Formats: sequence, structure tokens, C-alpha cells
Amino acid sequence: MEEKKYTLELLRKMLGPDANFRQGQWDAIETVAIKKQRALVVQRTGWGKSMVYFLATKLLREKGNGPTLLISPLLSLMRNQLEAAERIGLKALTINSDNDKDWPEINESLQKNNCDLLIISPERLNNREFLQKVLPSISGRIGMLVIDEAHCISDWGHDFRPDYRRIVRIINILPRGVPVLGTTATANNRVVGDIHSQLGQQLLVLRGPLDRESLRLQSIRLPSRAGRLAWLAHNIHKFKGSGIIYCLTQSDTECVANWLNQQGFSAKAYHAGLEGQDERLLLEKAFLNNEISILVATVALGMGFDKPDIGFVIHFQSPSSVITYYQQVGRAGRSLDKAYGILLAGEEDQSIHEYFIRTAFPSPQAYLDVLNALQDNEGLSFGGILDRVNISWGMAEKVLKLLEIDGAIGRENAVYFKTPNPWHYDQNRIEQVLALRKTELNEIGSYVDYQGCSMAFLLRSLNDSQVSNCGRCANCQGRKLSAAVPDCLVSDAERYLDTIPIEIVPKRTAPAGLLPEKNNRIPADFQNMTGRALSKYGETGMGRIVANDKYNNGKFSQELIRASVNMILYHWRPDPMPEWVCCIPSTRHPLLVPELAKAIADSLGIPFVPLFRKTTPSPEQKGMLNHSKQAKNVFQSLGIAGNVYQQPVLLIDDIIDSGWTLTIAGYLLRKAGSGFVYPFVLAKATGRTIG
Repeated sequence: MEEKKYTLELLRKMLGPDANFRQGQWDAIETVAIKKQRALVVQRTGWGKSMVYFLATKLLREKGNGPTLLISPLLSLMRNQLEAAERIGLKALTINSDNDKDWPEINESLQKNNCDLLIISPERLNNREFLQKVLPSISGRIGMLVIDEAHCISDWGHDFRPDYRRIVRIINILPRGVPVLGTTATANNRVVGDIHSQLGQQLLVLRGPLDRESLRLQSIRLPSRAGRLAWLAHNIHKFKGSGIIYCLTQSDTECVANWLNQQGFSAKAYHAGLEGQDERLLLEKAFLNNEISILVATVALGMGFDKPDIGFVIHFQSPSSVITYYQQVGRAGRSLDKAYGILLAGEEDQSIHEYFIRTAFPSPQAYLDVLNALQDNEGLSFGGILDRVNISWGMAEKVLKLLEIDGAIGRENAVYFKTPNPWHYDQNRIEQVLALRKTELNEIGSYVDYQGCSMAFLLRSLNDSQVSNCGRCANCQGRKLSAAVPDCLVSDAERYLDTIPIEIVPKRTAPAGLLPEKNNRIPADFQNMTGRALSKYGETGMGRIVANDKYNNGKFSQELIRASVNMILYHWRPDPMPEWVCCIPSTRHPLLVPELAKAIADSLGIPFVPLFRKTTPSPEQKGMLNHSKQAKNVFQSLGIAGNVYQQPVLLIDDIIDSGWTLTIAGYLLRKAGSGFVYPFVLAKATGRTIG
């Protein structure tokens, strides 16, 4: 009892003089810090799982045990944890990709036993410098191993990460009696069973009720983006305090944040594509200090971000599963009596998620192609693999990571090589996981349309043993926020979506060996200027017209031509203005783009010059899956036939995807003596960047 009393005093140093253990917290601390057993803690978001491993670390360190190694998936989570740990005198250090200059100093602290808690991401377990220089400093004297967001270790978890597989190897070599703690809020019975099998049969599962008593839940179907933007503008003022709006893609966070700012709200976009961790850290601090009212975020803000007074979490699209939704909506209302979780389901949700399900696992052929390329060479860099294998950058990263974890390949510095270890494609497991993802996607659709208790639906999906109607959600109370918004606001949102500048950013480098220049950099004089796209393909009014005209009408309408000319003259206004027009040719639709380009040129009052020709037959560009294959496919098949004007030129195509066709065409034009090259397309293919 003395240890419990002392630990309570520590808790109050962290949280305040009136703090007490929540139900199950002391049991978890006692299991790992005093009994030194292995435990998996499954508790609701906001319950205080981090308090368990902070306090357990303090007890273990005071008994002379080595430092705790905490494996944590997100840097935002790490930053919160570092600040909390300091309140009870724990010296916590973190090793991540942004502080490599501090690694020698951190390693020295570890060697001198001046670190109580070392926080790393699971990806560090695949970093050679960490494995060779840092891990040996604590190997054999780890006081406790903590796996935060432990559902990531399971194939069946909603956020499975291959690097988590490496953790099991560390567990298997831990000295006898070293406690292991896993924590999560989002593990159903299937996930718990999988974690149990990986961490050992002696694992004690400590599970509590998952109901969040402060949350008021509601789901609304609003198919169009414009309708959802209008709904946000019409309703956000009804929610008190600060909030998070979750989006599926990076581009949507920017779109929603800019719209809200135009409507008088204080909003910022937050995603993995921001320039460096410093920018994200500044946004987090501003949000925590209420200098920003709304963060419009992707999953990059996800697990563990701790702002207790978040008053609302709104989803601009449906998440991929009920479990993901529970985890994200749980950011709201941790210290409030009332907070809101609103899910706005859109028409694009299903297609986005189906795309990610299709691309979740590499195909068997992708593995074989990579293995064959390595078999035929003593060693290849990542770029060398892409040069030989028609596979996307992201898929190549997955293939290499999974093959390396399975021991089929090795890596020395930046060179990959094939090992003699046997390897087989586990098709049965992958098919089971994909089937589960599809089931989960259907389940979130059922949640949106469910007329019973929304919280009870979530809890049943998480296999909570204590499920009853919450009495708080919109369905239970029979009081719902209306889906209806003023027509004028929807019209404003539609105009906003159709006038968002969609830039075509020029490429600065080319794949190795493609251009005759000595290095990979495209000479500045041969680079395109920043271009523009009229719309996003298949989205909003113009994007849908592009799709319909191309594949159903076989000709682009006067409406698109007028909109293009209007955008070029009055919204884009390139300086200096182009004085002639040329276009990208196509052997499959030979008249489609030239007729468009000529019509735009006529409307602008400048000449259309059809310069480009296909010099050799080539595969469809959309079948080329990485930048090396895409660039070479264009470079080897595109040529200029005729005289090039020296004035600035408008280079037209219908749709841009990878951007290599316009890049190579612009390079050829500039090298032949043209003026500045301004790319213009009717539509930009929708990106699927989610982080």
C-alpha cells in the first residue's frame, strides 16, 4: 500500500492535487512495475494510459532498473509525452529523423544511465545507425519495454505497421523478468488475440469499459463537397471551444481550412506534407494554446495527441472503419462535460477507401519482380530498383520493407541485396486481411445510417463487454443537427471549389541517366514555369464535365473552353503572357487535345502550332508506375517536328497525372529555343495522399 500511496503522490504532481487513479490504472502499474509481468492495457481514449507507463518507469528506476524503451508511432504523441514525463522528474529523450544531430549526446546519456525513458518510432528499429550505435547502449539492461498503440502490431489492427513486427524480435531477446506493456484504445477481440499470441501466453489483458460519457455523436450524409463545406460554415459556430476536422487527403485539409478562413473562422491545415516537423510542432502548440480554433487534419494528427478541452471532432469524410472513427473522435471532450463528434459522409468516401484497400498490399508479381531484379544484380539502390521494375515509389517501399522484415533481402547502407533465405507469398493471410478491410468499410457505412444508439454501435464493434444505449447521441435524444443549409451558401462553396488555384509545380530533377546533362538536375533554363489546371478530375462541376466529355462525348465542350480562357486571362494571368499554343499529341485520341488547344488559341487570339509528334509507339503513360518509367516512356517517344517560336508558349494537355509528359515536352521546347513554357490542363488527376 505504501507504493500505491507514493505513486498517487506522483500522479498528483503530474495532474494536480485533486487527481486520483482511474479504475484500473493502479492495477496496470502494479502488474508491470511491481509484479514485473507482461500486460496489455485496453482502455478508452483519454483514460490515461500514458500515466501508467510514466509512473511505472518512475518506480522501476527508483529500484535501480534500466531505462524504459517506449515505442511510439507518431511524433506528435512523442512531444506530448516528453512534456508530461518532466513533471515527475523523469528524464525522457527521443530519437527520431528530425534530431539526428543530437544522437551522439543522447547515446552518451544512455551510456551514463542518465536517461529514464527513451522514446523511438518503430521505424527506428530498421535504422542501421540506431541498431549499431544506440541500441547496444541499453541492450541487456532495458527496465521496461512499452508498445504504445499496440494494435499496430497486429495484421488485424486498423493501423497495422510492418515495422511493428520488429518489436517481437526485441521482446524475444529480453532478459527474463523484464516487464512488457502494450497500450491501446482500439483493439477488438480479434486484435487482442493476435497481440496475445505475439507477446506470449503469459500476457495479462487488462480491459476496461470504452464508453466516452462526454461525447454526443451524430452522422449526416452530405454527398457533395460543396454541401459539406456549406454545412461547416453554417454550423461550426454552434460548437463551443476548439475542434479538429479530419479529412482523408492532404489536399482536402488545405481546401477545408482555406474555406473556413474565408468564412471568418481561425483554421489551419495539418498533414505530413507540411515543410518539416517544425511547422507541425508550431501548429500543435498554437492549437494547444488556443491561438488556432480549428485544426483541419489528416491521420498525421491521430493517435495520442492530447488537448483535453477539444469541444468537437468533425469528419469531412467517413474514416476507413468504425475502430478508426472511435480512435479519432476520442480526441474530443477529455476534460469537458459535453463534446461533439459529427461524421459527414460524402460521395467520394467509398472510392477513396477502395483505392487504399487495393493498394494496401503489393501484388505477388511486385515481390517477384523485385526479387528477380536483385537476383540478377549483386546489389541495387532504391532508384536502381525503380529503374528496372515497373512499380510505384510507395509500393516499392512496402515491398522492400516487408521482404527485409521476412529476411528475404538485406541492406548494406543504401544498397539492397537478395539473401539465400527462402520466401513465399502468404496469399491466404493477405486475402483475409483485405476481406476484413472491406467488411470494416461496409460497417462504417452501416454506422452512418444506423438509427439506434451511435455509441453502442461503436462499443459493440470494439467488443466492449459493457454496452448500453448512451442516452446522449442524436439518435437517442431525437434531436439532430439538420443537414439542410441555405442554397446561397452551397452556391458560394461550389464557386469556391471551382476557383481554387490548382498549380502544376515544375519538376527540378529527372531520373538518373535520362537527360544528356551530367547530373540529374533539369537545367533551370529548360524547366517549365508554374502551370495551372482548371479542375480536379471528376470532382465538382468542371472536373465532372472533363470526365464526361472525354469518355462519353469524345469532344470538349464550349463551356470548358470558355472556363479555360476565363481562368487564363482573369485568374491565372501568366507573366509574360504566352504568344502561341502547342499541345501534347495522342495516338489513341488524335483530335481531342489538338481541337481543344486550337479553340483556346483562337479565343486568346494567338496561333496554334501542332509541333509535337510521337516518334515511336509507346505504352500508355498511365501504365507506367514510377517516375523513372514515366519519364523514360515520354522521352523515348516524343519529338518536335517543325520550327519553334521564341516567344512564351502555352503547352496544353487534357489531364495531368505524374507530370512527366509536360515536363519532358517543356524541356524539349526550351532546348529547341522556345520562350517560357506555361503548362495548362483541363484537369489534375485526384491525388491520394493521406498522411
